[in-house]
Amino acid sequence: MCNSVLQVDVIIPTQTKYLDLIGSIGEHIAKDLDDFSGDREALAYHLNLVLTEATTNAIKHATLMTPKDTVRITIHIQDNELNIKVYDHGQGFDLETVPLPDFDQPKESGMGLYFIRTLMDSVTYTKKSDCNVLEIIKHL
Repeated sequence: MCNSVLQVDVIIPTQTKYLDLIGSIGEHIAKDLDDFSGDREALAYHLNLVLTEATTNAIKHATLMTPKDTVRITIHIQDNELNIKVYDHGQGFDLETVPLPDFDQPKESGMGLYFIRTLMDSVTYTKKSDCNVLEIIKHL
């Protein structure tokens, strides 16, 4: 059980040099969760991977690849639910039309959403008038 409340809000430029920072935030959160009885090391690895992949996609598909453009990542934990939201200003996409990777002929890219969907409990994507939001939920 994890009943503590935690809110982290990070805004980074659309530059990949910040990916290690985002991943390590996820790792530290997992390792320091109060009352979490699951495998902390596995959760830390999963959060690092999920946060890095989601942020990479937001940066990669941003329409304005300038340091002035940003990606916002929020992590909220309450009532045994970890909620991650990644906000970007890119062109957006339809989550339902993203195909499964070809495991017989794997490519260097295209696995991120598969990993996110596999490791987390819920993944939704919303295109709003001022931004896009990828919401990822994990029950703790």
